[in-house]
Parts: sequence; structure tokens; C-alpha cells
Amino acid sequence: MTTTGTADETPLFGPESRFSAFFDDPRWALAMIRATVLEAAHPQIGAALVDNSTFVAHPWRRLRNTFLSMRRMFGADPAVREREAARLNRLHARMSGSDSRGRAYDAMDRATRAWVVATLFESAVTMCRLSGQPLDQGTMERMYAEYRAFLAALDGDAAELPEDMNDFWRYFDRVVEDELENTEAARVILYRLFDHLPAPALLEGAPTLWAAGRAVAGPLLGAITVASLPEPYRRRAGLPEMPGASTLMQGAYCAAGLARFLPEGWINAESIIEALSLSPDSDDPRGRTVTALAARMKRASALLRLLTPLSGGPDPDPAPSTGLGESRRSAEEFFRKVLDQTGDGHLDWPDLAAMARELSTRLDLDEPEETRLYNAFAAWWRELQSALDTDGDGRVSAEEYAAAVPSLAGPALIRVAEVLFDATDKDGSGTIDADEYRTLFRTAFHRDLTTTDGTYSQSAFVGDFLSFMSGRRTNTAYGPLLADA
Repeated sequence: MTTTGTADETPLFGPESRFSAFFDDPRWALAMIRATVLEAAHPQIGAALVDNSTFVAHPWRRLRNTFLSMRRMFGADPAVREREAARLNRLHARMSGSDSRGRAYDAMDRATRAWVVATLFESAVTMCRLSGQPLDQGTMERMYAEYRAFLAALDGDAAELPEDMNDFWRYFDRVVEDELENTEAARVILYRLFDHLPAPALLEGAPTLWAAGRAVAGPLLGAITVASLPEPYRRRAGLPEMPGASTLMQGAYCAAGLARFLPEGWINAESIIEALSLSPDSDDPRGRTVTALAARMKRASALLRLLTPLSGGPDPDPAPSTGLGESRRSAEEFFRKVLDQTGDGHLDWPDLAAMARELSTRLDLDEPEETRLYNAFAAWWRELQSALDTDGDGRVSAEEYAAAVPSLAGPALIRVAEVLFDATDKDGSGTIDADEYRTLFRTAFHRDLTTTDGTYSQSAFVGDFLSFMSGRRTNTAYGPLLADA
């Protein structure tokens, strides 16, 4: 039986789709982690993630963008879906290279993209089975039709996924057995990401509380994810399974599945993700609530510090600060939080491409504006290489950056700011009026900037952007866009 017969009964996209029914389901969080590991275990995808992705340094931002993209792709509006598919294709077309073994990867490879969709479908089916609520055959076929339609929206057709769902399971087992590897990206997700997960903006003011919670939850999430992976992959990859992990995994999925008894609308994934992304001093309308929560978190963190024994003696007296020393520490912090978008300890083109990608996504740029922005960032990267790459290794270290901070604000960076200003100045007036101002800083940056006349000039815009991107000012509207986790 094929999936096309049942697809006529229920819309493949929109609020009546099976995807929409799962979107606010807590089980989906566990399933998404599992699906991401299966994606990362594919050699092509794993290499692309290591070279280009920001999921290590900015996992919460990556999560927010992924959920937003899925909402657009599975929404009822075909125009929004087509626009998002075009944006994703432009993004993936810029990702190609080779892995550590010299094997080429291309994010536009159709078979690889089909595997990404396959892991999402299979993980959704698995999460229902593990939580004691297995899907019936008709529901599975309807959902499979949705995911094939999702692939078709990206690639023009879904030929890389079998039309018959029974054939799909044979295809899935074959890829797991023959193609998946214990890639670096999969290991990072399982063993590094959970152990070093940065706090979301909401909890940045409570580092002790976050560290304590992460120390417990991190290993548990890793163990649950490993236990839920297909046994042939666990065996081939040599993934260790913690004693009792299967029972723990089953309990986690069953507990998450109890959310079905909550009143409809009590859990809204998009609202939760957005709330976690708001910093306590945000000017967003929800900022007051976030600020109150942050204050409670700080009190809890302070109490935890009082109850936690110190690991050593008193801290040594801080070294006398000098202007140069303070500048260097600030530069290195800015390097880590803003410039090193991929979290590999160096600045190179993938980091700047990630900035262009994030700005394009937040501002919802069309193709011409997006291309101008990427080209401006590429020119800036050439300037940075020329000015900062003193050892000629093709990338910039934190030390090289800190030694030559003033070189950052060159002509190419000015062009980046001008492209952003032009994208915001929709009417071409040379200033950002009140409506454009709200669109840019409220929607994209979750910030308001005070102006005296209700407009924001190009020179002021460029000046603020250069101050932020050169590390001279950290408290600007751009912080929550490029520096948040």
C-alpha cells in the first residue's frame, strides 16, 4: 500500500496534520535529539555539521530556528512554505566540503536530505511506541505522506524516499546497517553538548543553578538518547549503554507522554523556546515576566551556593588590572561569545557565514538582499584573514584576534552594516522610521533603541553595528542576536 491513498483524507500541511498534533508534544523534544544523532551519524551530514553548524556554541538559537522553520514548512500557507523551502535551499547550497577522511560532502545531495526527513519520521513513530502509544497503520501512513510531501517541497519530488511505507522500513534499516558511522558530530551531541550546554538567556544570571541541573540532566539525556538508538547502530558505533538505561529511557518517554492528559494549549513549544531566548533585561512585552523569573532563579542560585561546599580554599587575590589586560580579556570573551559561532576555538569563514545566515533568517531577507549580505561578510572575512592571520593557517585564533582588535572595523564591515540598513529601510528614505524600527529591533533583536526623533539614521545604525562587531561595545541591540546561545 502506498501513502498517496490516505493523503487525500487529511491535509498534509496545516493544523490538521499529524505534525501539528505532535509539535507541542513533550515527547517530541526527546525524539528530536534522537533524530539529530541519527542525522549526525551519516558521514555527509556529520561533516557538514562539524564544519558549518552553530549547534555547539549556540544550541538554543539553533533549536529556535529549527522549530520556526518546521512551523513554516508544515503550515497551511503554501506561499510561506515555498519561501521557507527556497531559503533552506539557498542555505544548504552554500555548504560543501570534505570530511577528515577526504570524502566530499554536499548539503544539497538529494539522498542525504532524504535521510534527514527519514530520521524525523522514524523518530516520531519510535517516540509513540516507546511511550506506550503506538500509532496505527493508517495514522503512520498519513504521517509518512506528510514527510514525503515535506521532502518534495524542498527537492521538487520525494523520489529518494520509497513511496510504499513497508519499503521505507527496509530502506531505513539498510542505511543504519551500511552507512551510519560513529562520527565526530554524533559524539559531540551525545557526550559534549549535554555536558557543556550553555545556559539559555533566561538562566544566564543563575550559573550555579544551571550547572547543578546540567550535571544531573546532561548524563541522563545522553543515556536516554543512546538507549533509544537502533541496536545495529549502537553495536557498530561501540556506544556504551549505562546499566538500567533502557528502563530509564522507557520511563522518560512514558512520563512525557502523560502530557496528553493536560488541557489543550497548556504546552506551547514555540512560546517556551521564545521565553528561554529572552534575556532578563529584554524590552519584549514578556520581559517583565522573564525578569521576575530570573530574579527567582538568582535567589535559588545564591541559596545553592550557600549549601554547596567550596571545592578549594579562598580564591587568590585578583591580579591588579591594567588597561591592556582588561582589553585583552574583553576581546577574548567577545571572540568566544560572538565571533566563534561554530565553537571550534577559531574564526574562519563558516563562523561569518553563520552570522550571515542568522541575520538573514531573523530579518527574513529575500534572495537578492541575502546574497548581498553573504558577499559583504565574505569580503570582511578576506580583510580579517589579511589583517589577523599572522601564522598563515587560513583561520584566526583568539590570540591573533585579541592582538589586533582595531583591524576588525574595516570597509567591508561597513558594507555589512549598510546592507542590513538597506534591508530594514524598506521605503528607501535613508532613515528607519518607527514601523521599520519596531520590525528590526523588536522582532529580530528583541530590543528597543532610544532615539530622539523617532527615527534611526544610517550613520547611527552603522556606528552601533561597528561598535558591536569590533568588540568595543557589548551592550547593544545586536548582542542577543549573535551572542546568545
